[in-house]
Amino acid sequence: MTPPADTPPPVDSAEPSGPPAPRWLDWIDRVAMTFAVAIALLLFAQWPLRDLAGSGNGPTQANDLAQWLFALYVAVALRHAGRRGAHLVARPDLAADNAGRRARLRRIGAALCVLPWALFLVFTAAAPVMRSVEALELFPDTFNPGYFMIKVALLLLAALLAVQSMLDLWQELHPANPPEDTGQPGQPGP
Repeated sequence: MTPPADTPPPVDSAEPSGPPAPRWLDWIDRVAMTFAVAIALLLFAQWPLRDLAGSGNGPTQANDLAQWLFALYVAVALRHAGRRGAHLVARPDLAADNAGRRARLRRIGAALCVLPWALFLVFTAAAPVMRSVEALELFPDTFNPGYFMIKVALLLLAALLAVQSMLDLWQELHPANPPEDTGQPGQPGP
């Protein structure tokens, strides 16, 4: 039996409901997913490097590289988890309720809470991050290169959260299928 022509296609459970995020945000997510493997390999490489090289630069370089890869990964993962509703919440019963007026107000409120702070971070951190990048700031304990990447991750996190909050607000304030007006207050259209 075939479904009627006006039946929407089934929703993939791996994709969030509603319109998809811009392709470039999804591309950033996919690139950052590879960091998890690199981070694990670098952290596991620390111990063999300590045994082989003694107390040389090998273990500290692997650790420092893993730190900035982890910072970039977390910057992207927080936005990704929030978009998919997979982040930790204090009350799981609220997260499960995603329909209705209250849920819509909660989504708008969440975006309005995140957006000002994300923009504040973008504007206040931009100058120090740029100075750090220009100087190619080193890790303070080991003097290995790459500490500036942790600061870049901070700016990336704030920018991605700001973009996602704006997308969430846009989607909630401009729904794809708004209810038609029937002329009676409180009644959606046919």
